[in-house]
Amino acid sequence: MTIHREGYKSIAIGTIIFVMLNLLFRWLFAASFPWLCLLFVIVTLGLLLFLVSFFRIPNRTLTIDEGKIICPADGRVVVIEETVDEEYFKTKRLQVSVFMSPANVHVNRNPIDGEVVYNKHHKGKFLVAWNPKSSTENERHSIVIKNGENEILVKQIAGALAKRIVNYAQVGQKVKQTNEFGFIKFGSRVDLLLPVGTKLQVELNEVVKGGVTVIGTL
Repeated sequence: MTIHREGYKSIAIGTIIFVMLNLLFRWLFAASFPWLCLLFVIVTLGLLLFLVSFFRIPNRTLTIDEGKIICPADGRVVVIEETVDEEYFKTKRLQVSVFMSPANVHVNRNPIDGEVVYNKHHKGKFLVAWNPKSSTENERHSIVIKNGENEILVKQIAGALAKRIVNYAQVGQKVKQTNEFGFIKFGSRVDLLLPVGTKLQVELNEVVKGGVTVIGTL
Protein backbone atom coordinates (compact mmCIF):
# COMPACT_ATOMS: atom_id res chain seq x y z
CA MET A 1 0.00 0.00 0.00
CA THR A 2 1.16 3.53 -0.79
CA ILE A 3 -0.16 7.01 0.01
CA HIS A 4 -1.55 9.20 -2.77
CA ARG A 5 0.26 12.48 -3.39
CA GLU A 6 -3.00 14.39 -2.82
CA GLY A 7 -2.81 13.33 0.80
CA TYR A 8 0.66 14.60 1.69
CA LYS A 9 -0.44 18.08 2.76
CA SER A 10 -3.59 16.92 4.58
CA ILE A 11 -1.72 14.21 6.48
CA ALA A 12 1.08 16.62 7.42
CA ILE A 13 -1.44 19.15 8.78
CA GLY A 14 -3.32 16.41 10.59
CA THR A 15 -0.11 15.14 12.20
CA ILE A 16 0.85 18.63 13.40
CA ILE A 17 -2.63 19.13 14.91
CA PHE A 18 -2.44 15.69 16.54
CA VAL A 19 0.91 16.47 18.20
CA MET A 20 -0.09 19.98 19.33
CA LEU A 21 -3.43 18.88 20.78
CA ASN A 22 -1.87 16.02 22.69
CA LEU A 23 0.93 18.19 24.09
CA LEU A 24 -1.65 20.75 25.23
CA PHE A 25 -3.91 18.09 26.70
CA ARG A 26 -0.98 16.50 28.54
CA TRP A 27 0.14 19.87 29.93
CA LEU A 28 -3.37 20.61 31.22
CA PHE A 29 -4.47 17.23 32.56
CA ALA A 30 -1.50 14.84 32.92
CA ALA A 31 -1.04 15.47 36.62
CA SER A 32 -4.68 15.08 37.61
CA PHE A 33 -6.15 12.78 34.95
CA PRO A 34 -3.43 10.63 33.31
CA TRP A 35 -6.05 8.11 32.13
CA LEU A 36 -7.86 10.90 30.30
CA CYS A 37 -4.64 11.81 28.46
CA LEU A 38 -4.21 8.20 27.35
CA LEU A 39 -7.81 8.08 26.14
CA PHE A 40 -7.32 11.33 24.24
CA VAL A 41 -4.19 9.94 22.52
CA ILE A 42 -6.06 6.80 21.46
CA VAL A 43 -9.04 8.75 20.06
CA THR A 44 -6.99 11.35 18.18
CA LEU A 45 -4.58 8.70 16.85
CA GLY A 46 -7.58 6.80 15.51
CA LEU A 47 -8.77 9.94 13.73
CA LEU A 48 -5.31 10.52 12.27
CA LEU A 49 -5.10 6.93 10.99
CA PHE A 50 -8.56 7.32 9.47
CA LEU A 51 -7.32 10.43 7.67
CA VAL A 52 -4.35 8.49 6.32
CA SER A 53 -6.70 5.75 5.08
CA PHE A 54 -8.52 8.31 2.88
CA PHE A 55 -5.40 8.60 0.74
CA ARG A 56 -4.31 4.97 0.55
CA ILE A 57 -3.59 3.21 -2.74
CA PRO A 58 -3.80 -0.53 -2.06
CA ASN A 59 -1.76 -3.04 -4.02
CA ARG A 60 -4.11 -4.88 -6.37
CA THR A 61 -4.11 -6.64 -9.71
CA LEU A 62 -5.89 -4.36 -12.20
CA THR A 63 -8.16 -5.67 -14.95
CA ILE A 64 -6.97 -4.85 -18.47
CA ASP A 65 -9.40 -5.88 -21.23
CA GLU A 66 -9.88 -3.85 -24.39
CA GLY A 67 -13.46 -5.05 -24.85
CA LYS A 68 -14.58 -4.29 -21.30
CA ILE A 69 -15.58 -1.20 -19.34
CA ILE A 70 -13.71 -1.23 -16.03
CA CYS A 71 -15.10 0.39 -12.90
CA PRO A 72 -13.55 3.84 -12.31
CA ALA A 73 -13.99 3.91 -8.52
CA ASP A 74 -14.31 1.85 -5.37
CA GLY A 75 -17.72 1.82 -3.73
CA ARG A 76 -21.26 0.56 -4.22
CA VAL A 77 -23.47 0.70 -7.32
CA VAL A 78 -26.38 2.99 -6.38
CA VAL A 79 -27.91 3.78 -9.78
CA ILE A 80 -28.51 1.78 -12.94
CA GLU A 81 -30.98 3.54 -15.21
CA GLU A 82 -31.52 5.13 -18.59
CA THR A 83 -31.33 8.91 -18.55
CA VAL A 84 -31.14 11.80 -21.00
CA ASP A 85 -27.72 13.43 -20.87
CA GLU A 86 -28.09 17.19 -21.25
CA GLU A 87 -24.39 17.97 -20.93
CA TYR A 88 -22.65 16.28 -23.85
CA PHE A 89 -24.54 13.57 -25.73
CA LYS A 90 -28.00 15.25 -25.70
CA THR A 91 -29.51 11.78 -26.06
CA LYS A 92 -30.43 8.81 -23.90
CA ARG A 93 -27.58 7.07 -22.11
CA LEU A 94 -27.28 4.24 -19.62
CA GLN A 95 -26.17 5.67 -16.27
CA VAL A 96 -24.22 3.59 -13.75
CA SER A 97 -23.34 5.41 -10.53
CA VAL A 98 -20.87 4.31 -7.86
CA PHE A 99 -21.14 5.82 -4.39
CA MET A 100 -17.80 6.24 -2.60
CA SER A 101 -17.99 6.28 1.20
CA PRO A 102 -15.28 7.93 3.33
CA ALA A 103 -13.87 4.45 3.96
CA ASN A 104 -13.38 3.66 0.27
CA VAL A 105 -10.25 4.17 -1.84
CA HIS A 106 -10.60 7.57 -3.53
CA VAL A 107 -8.50 7.16 -6.68
CA ASN A 108 -10.47 7.38 -9.95
CA ARG A 109 -9.35 5.29 -12.96
CA ASN A 110 -10.00 5.31 -16.71
CA PRO A 111 -12.70 2.77 -17.64
CA ILE A 112 -11.34 2.28 -21.19
CA ASP A 113 -8.40 3.12 -23.44
CA GLY A 114 -8.94 6.11 -25.70
CA GLU A 115 -8.63 9.84 -26.20
CA VAL A 116 -10.08 12.53 -23.96
CA VAL A 117 -12.38 14.58 -26.21
CA TYR A 118 -14.23 16.57 -23.55
CA ASN A 119 -13.23 17.97 -20.16
CA LYS A 120 -15.29 20.39 -18.09
CA HIS A 121 -15.62 21.43 -14.45
CA HIS A 122 -19.04 22.56 -13.18
CA LYS A 123 -19.52 24.56 -10.00
CA GLY A 124 -22.55 23.58 -7.97
CA LYS A 125 -24.08 22.46 -4.70
CA PHE A 126 -22.87 19.88 -2.21
CA LEU A 127 -25.95 17.69 -1.82
CA VAL A 128 -25.49 14.21 -0.35
CA ALA A 129 -24.12 11.94 -3.07
CA TRP A 130 -27.11 9.57 -3.13
CA ASN A 131 -29.52 12.42 -3.93
CA PRO A 132 -30.67 11.93 -7.57
CA LYS A 133 -30.14 15.66 -8.21
CA SER A 134 -26.44 15.44 -7.31
CA SER A 135 -25.59 14.29 -10.86
CA THR A 136 -26.74 17.58 -12.35
CA GLU A 137 -26.69 20.10 -9.48
CA ASN A 138 -23.58 19.28 -7.44
CA GLU A 139 -20.01 20.43 -7.96
CA ARG A 140 -18.72 17.99 -10.60
CA HIS A 141 -16.13 17.33 -13.26
CA SER A 142 -16.90 15.50 -16.50
CA ILE A 143 -14.64 13.94 -19.09
CA VAL A 144 -15.48 11.97 -22.22
CA ILE A 145 -13.17 9.23 -23.44
CA LYS A 146 -13.52 8.16 -27.06
CA ASN A 147 -12.42 4.77 -28.32
CA GLY A 148 -13.31 4.17 -31.96
CA GLU A 149 -17.08 4.50 -32.23
CA ASN A 150 -17.53 4.32 -28.46
CA GLU A 151 -17.67 7.34 -26.17
CA ILE A 152 -18.03 7.14 -22.39
CA LEU A 153 -18.67 10.10 -20.09
CA VAL A 154 -17.17 9.82 -16.61
CA LYS A 155 -18.45 12.29 -14.05
CA GLN A 156 -16.79 12.94 -10.69
CA ILE A 157 -19.37 14.35 -8.29
CA ALA A 158 -18.71 16.12 -5.01
CA GLY A 159 -20.94 15.45 -2.00
CA ALA A 160 -21.71 16.76 1.47
CA LEU A 161 -18.21 15.83 2.71
CA ALA A 162 -16.26 15.82 -0.54
CA LYS A 163 -15.36 19.44 -1.23
CA ARG A 164 -12.54 18.97 -3.70
CA ILE A 165 -12.42 17.16 -7.01
CA VAL A 166 -9.02 16.64 -8.63
CA ASN A 167 -8.91 15.81 -12.35
CA TYR A 168 -5.70 15.26 -14.32
CA ALA A 169 -7.20 14.66 -17.78
CA GLN A 170 -6.69 17.03 -20.72
CA VAL A 171 -8.50 17.23 -24.04
CA GLY A 172 -6.47 15.41 -26.70
CA GLN A 173 -4.70 13.23 -24.15
CA LYS A 174 -4.38 9.52 -24.91
CA VAL A 175 -5.32 7.52 -21.83
CA LYS A 176 -4.86 3.91 -20.80
CA GLN A 177 -7.47 1.73 -19.15
CA THR A 178 -7.18 1.66 -15.30
CA ASN A 179 -4.61 4.48 -15.23
CA GLU A 180 -5.48 7.22 -12.77
CA PHE A 181 -7.35 10.27 -14.08
CA GLY A 182 -8.40 11.92 -10.83
CA PHE A 183 -9.16 11.89 -7.13
CA ILE A 184 -12.15 12.96 -5.00
CA LYS A 185 -11.16 14.02 -1.50
CA PHE A 186 -13.23 12.29 1.16
CA GLY A 187 -15.42 10.26 -1.16
CA SER A 188 -18.63 10.97 -3.03
CA ARG A 189 -19.78 9.53 -6.33
CA VAL A 190 -18.71 8.71 -9.88
CA ASP A 191 -21.22 8.41 -12.74
CA LEU A 192 -20.64 6.53 -15.98
CA LEU A 193 -22.81 7.42 -18.97
CA LEU A 194 -22.70 4.48 -21.38
CA PRO A 195 -24.33 3.72 -24.72
CA VAL A 196 -27.88 2.42 -24.33
CA GLY A 197 -27.82 -1.34 -24.78
CA THR A 198 -24.46 -1.82 -23.05
CA LYS A 199 -24.35 -5.31 -21.55
CA LEU A 200 -23.78 -4.76 -17.86
CA GLN A 201 -21.96 -7.16 -15.57
CA VAL A 202 -22.85 -5.42 -12.30
CA GLU A 203 -26.06 -5.16 -10.31
CA LEU A 204 -27.65 -2.52 -8.09
CA ASN A 205 -26.07 -2.39 -4.60
CA GLU A 206 -23.09 -4.46 -5.71
CA VAL A 207 -19.76 -3.56 -4.06
CA VAL A 208 -17.19 -2.76 -6.74
CA LYS A 209 -13.47 -2.01 -6.95
CA GLY A 210 -11.90 0.68 -9.10
CA GLY A 211 -9.65 -0.71 -11.79
CA VAL A 212 -10.77 -4.27 -11.06
CA THR A 213 -14.53 -4.80 -11.43
CA VAL A 214 -15.92 -5.13 -14.96
CA ILE A 215 -18.91 -2.81 -15.41
CA GLY A 216 -19.91 -4.05 -18.87
CA THR A 217 -18.94 -4.91 -22.41
CA LEU A 218 -18.32 -2.40 -25.19
